[in-house]
Amino acid sequence: MAKVTWKPGTFIYPIPAVMVSCGTMEKSNIITVAWTGILNTDPATVYISVRPSRYSYNLIKQSREFVINLTTKNLAQATDWCGVKTGAKVDKFKSMNLHKEKAKFVKCPMIKESPVSVECKVREIKELGTHHMFIADVLAINADEKYIDEKGAFDISKCDLIAYSNGHYYTLGKKIGRFGFSVQKKKKNFNKNKKKH
Repeated sequence: MAKVTWKPGTFIYPIPAVMVSCGTMEKSNIITVAWTGILNTDPATVYISVRPSRYSYNLIKQSREFVINLTTKNLAQATDWCGVKTGAKVDKFKSMNLHKEKAKFVKCPMIKESPVSVECKVREIKELGTHHMFIADVLAINADEKYIDEKGAFDISKCDLIAYSNGHYYTLGKKIGRFGFSVQKKKKNFNKNKKKH
């Protein structure tokens, strides 16, 4: 079958659906963002793109700080709700029964219910059109200890993370491989090669 060509648009899916907390512990807000991602490894650099008309835009622009909170199946309703309601009229933490947690390096709160909260400091703001991109340095990653195994590794598969795709939210499926698995040498099964005595 041939591919159908459409006009230019946003159709790179799936992408994260994250709740971005901003402001201060006293005056805070949550904005749901799907236009987000990684820009660089060293230094660790991420971005979020926000419409200037959104209530959170000026909070982030003024403080030049925000926290990216990963979302889960249990947070799906709160994730959507925080994306359609404005913080100018409602307290999203209170309305969604979410709890503020003090961050280590930024003044805005983390969301306690999120398995991973990433503290970010804005380095640059790029005005792109409908959205402005906040390019930020990662100051710290805060992971819920209940997802950390006995070896100190974070088991992200236990978080039930969700993704956004073409207007819908999806849970992530089962793991089908790891980075580099396509070129990894298969381990020999030494038990099969042992001679029976």
